[in-house]
Amino acid sequence: MSGSKPLTLVESRPAGNLFDRRPAGRRYLSRRTLAALLLVILPTLALLAWLGYRLFARPDWVPTLPTLLHELLVLVEFAAAATLALVWAGIFWRAAKGDRPGGDPRVGPVDLDGLYTLSPQAFERYTAGLFRQKGYQVTLRGRSGDHGVDLELTGRNGKRAVVQCKRYQNTIGEDIVRELYGTLIHERAAHAFLVTTADISTSARNWAQGKPLTLIDGETLIKIAATLREKNAQG
Repeated sequence: MSGSKPLTLVESRPAGNLFDRRPAGRRYLSRRTLAALLLVILPTLALLAWLGYRLFARPDWVPTLPTLLHELLVLVEFAAAATLALVWAGIFWRAAKGDRPGGDPRVGPVDLDGLYTLSPQAFERYTAGLFRQKGYQVTLRGRSGDHGVDLELTGRNGKRAVVQCKRYQNTIGEDIVRELYGTLIHERAAHAFLVTTADISTSARNWAQGKPLTLIDGETLIKIAATLREKNAQG
């Protein structure tokens, strides 16, 4: 509709207030998550259709199969059912856990020293948990070939953002922020976040001004985590 204000992934506000908004009432699934679900749903529907056909239609040709083929058919049915049952159990377990391999992010480090004790992978999961508490759909991507993306976010407006997690002690310089901006363009995302335990230099912050980048240093991250922890404690 002409004249309407375009939607953005995050409001134009300081990094320290980034999470000071109510969680989204609904979650959006990323394309990758939807594709993975389809890979499970389609075989499940096919198996259920086949078993329903076997149970209710009782085809005459099945009992006439040679003994070896009949046993092989039963074995395939059992293996497929067992495999899909395990896959769905894993999906429901991860959903119950909030897809947080590292546990509940509401119980975690409360200071920078605690964050430094985390492994880089645990720090990524911790950061992912904070974004999830604010209603983002989060996909962990921190591995070889991730193109500089540790987390992929989907906001309540359906737009994508990327996150780089840096468990550093040395000050973050302009070069890392430039690299993040390049990753943003490569990923064709709407926004990019840099979440670090370190300080962020003035030159890096100045370079990020006016760009769809949010820089969160260690002290700000601890404040955000503390605020979320208090809100969770209050129910």
